[in-house]
Amino acid sequence: MGFPATVRGAATPAGFPSTVVLGASGRIGRVLRRTWPDLLPGAARVLWQARRPQPDVLPAEDWVILDPLAAPGLLAETMRGAEAVLCLAGSVPGRGADLADNARLALAAIEAAASAGGEPARVFLTSSAAVYGDLAAEGGLLREDAAVAPTSPYGRAKLEMEQQALARAKGLGVPVSILRIGNIAGLDAILGGWRPGFTLDRFADGHSPRRSYIGVQSLAHVLAALLICEEMPAILNIAQPEPVEMAALLQAAGRSFATRPAPASAIPEVALDLDLLRRTLGPKAMPDPADPACLAEEWALLEPDLR
Repeated sequence: MGFPATVRGAATPAGFPSTVVLGASGRIGRVLRRTWPDLLPGAARVLWQARRPQPDVLPAEDWVILDPLAAPGLLAETMRGAEAVLCLAGSVPGRGADLADNARLALAAIEAAASAGGEPARVFLTSSAAVYGDLAAEGGLLREDAAVAPTSPYGRAKLEMEQQALARAKGLGVPVSILRIGNIAGLDAILGGWRPGFTLDRFADGHSPRRSYIGVQSLAHVLAALLICEEMPAILNIAQPEPVEMAALLQAAGRSFATRPAPASAIPEVALDLDLLRRTLGPKAMPDPADPACLAEEWALLEPDLR
């Protein structure tokens, strides 16, 4: 288990690092499993982790079945020789899971990276724009260095994960980057959660909410590009430039919907500041501005497999 010592530092043609993906059975993990084989160079080494065998894949050398919280030693062994760890594992609202697992799983990944031997792999932790909370109501672009006070239980759990992870990583000498991902078209509550009779808020100006979005395939490209960046910030917003109106996204996908007056608590726009992402990726890897039709098309190509 893990990567042979000869693999570490042996760059693929595109310099892609030997990578362990934790939580590969989740929604983002399933996107990567279907897009990365065509995107990454043939020599790329990726180990996919899940807690239980996956019905849609055959047992193979690139799969590791383990519980990160119950088997820390096995997790560290899995990371031996890895240069990057992408931690997608976590819990989300509405599925009966303990939201505190977000912090527990992040700490488990960091501690395993520190225990794996040799130079610790860089650990990428997935967070959420939900950490910005009421800050979004003030308007303007949301920067990574802003003081945040999330209001939802999920947002608070993700912020707690970020704070604990950064502190633990500093103490153990493990490089960590936290990725605050905006709405993912198709994995969100709007396009992905659409059902007949769906209703959107409508503000006094006639518009529906606008949010920073990223397409599923664009996300796969961005994550792959970040893994080969030599310099990574501690916290990074992930989205495509230009927020998207939810009504326009559903219309582009051919989904019908009704509208209702937005309550006073509704936030018209949540837009992430992407200047740091642009500087980190460089102009060639930076995704194009979000377009509702393109977002819908990216989801349509993958939706049959992800359903």
